[in-house]
Amino acid sequence: MTHWTIEPRHLDRAARAVGHRVLLTPLIPAPSLGPRVWLKLETDQVTGSFKVRGALARLEVMTPAERRRGVVAASAGNHGLGLAEAGQRLGVGVRVYVPKGTPLVKRDGIAARGAVVVVIDDEGYDAAEAAARGAAKELDALFVSPFDDPYVAAGNGGTLGAEILDQLPDVAAIVAPVGGGGLVAGLGAARDAAGSAAKIYGVQSEACPAMRRSLEEGSAILTLAATEPTLAEGLEGGVTEASLAAVRGAVERVDLVSEAQIAEAMRFAHDKLGVTVEGSAATVIAWAQAHGKKVDEELPAGGAIVLVVTGSNVDDDVRRRILLG
Repeated sequence: MTHWTIEPRHLDRAARAVGHRVLLTPLIPAPSLGPRVWLKLETDQVTGSFKVRGALARLEVMTPAERRRGVVAASAGNHGLGLAEAGQRLGVGVRVYVPKGTPLVKRDGIAARGAVVVVIDDEGYDAAEAAARGAAKELDALFVSPFDDPYVAAGNGGTLGAEILDQLPDVAAIVAPVGGGGLVAGLGAARDAAGSAAKIYGVQSEACPAMRRSLEEGSAILTLAATEPTLAEGLEGGVTEASLAAVRGAVERVDLVSEAQIAEAMRFAHDKLGVTVEGSAATVIAWAQAHGKKVDEELPAGGAIVLVVTGSNVDDDVRRRILLG
């Protein structure tokens, strides 16, 4: 998709598609991370991740002919889980291409919901997307991007943002992980639609900061391999000019956290908060620990800082190595 913006019609359709099919997830205070920090726990969501929101929003607006042909996607795991869940509910066939390093808990969850899982012989998300786009063309099926689509972004970030603003209207800032950028773009659209003054901050791993670099350089980095193995595999890969433009209009900035900080944040969440979070989700907790004090000083007094904790799907080997090691 070469260009898109999230319009009120996208937000309205997403709200109707998503609202009665997902859980209203908890928003809880986290004083151990700061006196005005709250956690939006999408860890408790259907499929253990927020991504089911965007999947439902996109599949809901498919034409009957598109539904018969099914959808194809690339995913590091949670987008595929969301699509498999949405496809099962709406009667749409789903085929998901995943990198070989995708956690088994995510692969198995996709397959358990009736979707076809194709594991490619490559560690990177970008290679999985190339394979998926080729398959979609061959099969005459709809390719559903995890971020480069206004309905997906409106479902993921738009419905989440609306929930946060409804649950806690006095929000000074919302902090969310950034991969391709659909989540923060949707959060920005929800904020603007509500007339809120909340600032939005994005977080990426230092290992694969495609959006941060794209914002700095002024053009989209379309593909980017991680410089080291990353716990935040859900945030790997490049961005598009359309998603870059949407993020540029939504976020205050994108900050980076290291792999060591992500690992520590996963342990902190498990030991101190009683929440199991995957690496991509832990970036916002790492952000609070590394950047939260500075941002707290930038914001007006009062008002909550909400961290969007996006998912809980952690493989057993990572659980043993990071959380129990």
